Amino acid sequence: MKAAIIGGGVIGGGWAARFLLNGWDVAVFDPDLEAARKITAVLDNARHALPQLYDSALPSEGTLSYCDDLPRAVAGADWIQESVPERLDLKRRIHGDISAHAPADAVIGSSTSGFTPTELRATGARVIVAHPFNPVYLLPLVELVGTNDTRAASILRSIGMYPLTVRTEIAAHIADRLLEAVWRESLWLVKDGIATTAEIDEAIRMGFGLRWAQMGLFETYRIAGGEAGMKHFMAQFGPALAWPWTKLTDVPEFNDALVDMIADQSDAQSGHMSIRALERLRDDNLIGILRALKSTGTGAGAVVAEHEGKLSAHSRP
Repeated sequence: MKAAIIGGGVIGGGWAARFLLNGWDVAVFDPDLEAARKITAVLDNARHALPQLYDSALPSEGTLSYCDDLPRAVAGADWIQESVPERLDLKRRIHGDISAHAPADAVIGSSTSGFTPTELRATGARVIVAHPFNPVYLLPLVELVGTNDTRAASILRSIGMYPLTVRTEIAAHIADRLLEAVWRESLWLVKDGIATTAEIDEAIRMGFGLRWAQMGLFETYRIAGGEAGMKHFMAQFGPALAWPWTKLTDVPEFNDALVDMIADQSDAQSGHMSIRALERLRDDNLIGILRALKSTGTGAGAVVAEHEGKLSAHSRP
């Protein structure tokens, strides 16, 4: 099996690692002269992290190659994943080239976090949205938009991912809309001097972030309702939705002062570590969380356990 990765940044590199470490051959096309170096750095982290999720061996790595032109990269590919910068004109142009040269039966996915398939297909491209989350080689979620083809979902499951079909096209899909709400409120809290970036991160990782990892939002609130369940929770806390607690319908002016404030606080919070060191710390923590969830078959851990069962079956003589 062959995957073609168009765009070798953080997300493209993560896709390359996910496919490669699951035994696929991977061809990368990216005119950036630094693409090979960047992908090598992502692969180093992936090779350190992904095998630690499982008690069964991953398949032998596929072959990684870099192509000077897009047609050669997509030739013979079973899955083609575009991860170029989030500019609609650029994505449309790239997908025009992909559709012109891709095998007829190849799945063509876009990593776009905001655009819909209809927007991407406006110039005739045959593309679906397959939106992953960073790091792609560890986090299983992929939002699939614009397809009822079970083959795409089957391929993603075969490499240990969790395809979530988004039934209706909507800008930013599902997960990023939720993240945007938290991001907006966090920007206001920093701008208004109520909390620093570090304090907001502590509020998330010391509290509800841990609950979300295993139960998400609604199941967490169901428990909060006690024995009476969700109906009691809604009756008790629903009226708070009318209170002026948040500024989700507004956004602070995104000016230089706000950017500098956020950047300075972020530097004070984490500037003592390189990005690669932060990535390795993130991955090690995710491995511990995912393995704990795997032991109970909960949340993303259930996806890891299912994939491990397939790995174990393939490795038996």
